Parts: sequence; structure tokens; C-alpha cells
Amino acid sequence: MSRVTDRIANQNIIDLARKDYELSKRNKIPSEIISLPSGGKLYPATHPLRSGKIEMRYMTAYDEDILTNVSYIRENVVLDKLIDNLIVTPDVTVDDLAQADKDALIIQARILSYGPEYPVQIIDPSTGNYVDRTVDLTKIKFLPFTLESDEFGEFEYKLINGSTIRFTFLLGKDVKNLSSEKTVSSLLQHTIKQIDDSRNATDIEDFIRYKFLARDAKQFRKFIEENTPGIDLEVEFEGETGGTFTSKFQLGSDFFWF
Repeated sequence: MSRVTDRIANQNIIDLARKDYELSKRNKIPSEIISLPSGGKLYPATHPLRSGKIEMRYMTAYDEDILTNVSYIRENVVLDKLIDNLIVTPDVTVDDLAQADKDALIIQARILSYGPEYPVQIIDPSTGNYVDRTVDLTKIKFLPFTLESDEFGEFEYKLINGSTIRFTFLLGKDVKNLSSEKTVSSLLQHTIKQIDDSRNATDIEDFIRYKFLARDAKQFRKFIEENTPGIDLEVEFEGETGGTFTSKFQLGSDFFWF
């Protein structure tokens, strides 16, 4: 029995030594401080992201293995795995991030790894033809985000009937916990943290089920949609006939390849 215990103890020592070695090596990889579209307002005052900044390191050739991992591709988690591996800020994972902040890290990872030029195909509205153009990713801007949160990263919304909702924007972990049907009520239950003076989950569920009229719920969801932090993917392009036009471009599956 003692031999088994000794082997386990020795393996633990080896694992810890390996982790320390990997950490020391990772700390030598260059990194950058990245600004977040949310400005950090979506996170509690005690959260590392409240500063509106996050540290992310450069990709190495080893990290590129993530982009070609068949199981990650099949499960559609490639970019999550990549960003999780690149985050340097302690006690932060991709599940802690709002979607806009994750998108910003994806774009910055692409810039740091392969440069800012991203080739796209866009329809020229004057001719109706697809044209090949190049986007300078460094010129992409954040959408304005002017809402102010409290120390819990919560925001206030007033209903017409006078009730007050305190809510948060969805983070990665919230999206994962949404029901597979992604119903309206499930979304609201993950968003609403307090109704008037109550933070009781049962009270919130009863409010959604019996008191939150559909028209009011629709207005609330519209408010969130219109005020969600984001990235402006609308860019000005040169047309085939010499003029210019603006169009949004998509971050395709080839975003990390050129």
C-alpha cells in the first residue's frame, strides 16, 4: 500500500513541476494588454476584468494545433479553446467573458499572430458583383457603450408599471447554461437578478411566469439588444466603379488562415 501511495505522491510532484515549468515558459512569451468593448462594466467590482483590460499572449506554433484539432472543430469550440489558452490575466477564462469581449480577443489574436490584413469577399451594391478586398483589422472600432453598472456589474431597467429590474448581460458561462431550447423565459431567468426588492430565484421566476407581460418583456429584450456592447464590423470599401461603399463583413472560418 505504501508503494502505491509513494507512486501517487511522486506523480503529484512531477505534475506540479511540469506545471511550474510550463508556466515559467509561458511567462516568457510576449503579451499585450487588450481593451474590452464592455469597458469592464459588465463585471463585478472585484472581478479582474472590471478594469476594462485583459492581458493576452501571442500565439506560438504549438497553439496552432488547437485550430486543427478535429474534436474541437466538430464541437464548435475551437476559438473558445484558443482564447482560453492565450489569456494571461489570472483567474479569468473564456467563460467569464461577454461575447463582445471574446470577439475583441479573437480579433486581437488574429492581429498579433498573422497581422492586421484580412481578405474578404464583399458584394459591391453598385454592380451586384462580389469583389475581393482587404480589411485592416486595426481600424475596427467598438460600438458605443454608455450604460453604467453598480458594483455587482448589474444594470437598472424601469418597467412602465413602476417595477424595477436589475439585470446583467450574458457571459460565456450563462450562454452555456441556457436551456437547449433557448426559450425567452430561460433567457430572462439568466438575465434578471432582482425584481423590485427581491433577489429570490422563485420570486423572479414567478414574475416572469405570471406578471411580466409579453409587450413589456419584448421592450426589455429590445433595450438589452440595443445596448449590448459590440464591435463595429461595418467598413468602407472601394467599389468596382471607383466610388466607395460601406458594408459589414463576416469573421469566417478562415479567420486564422491566410
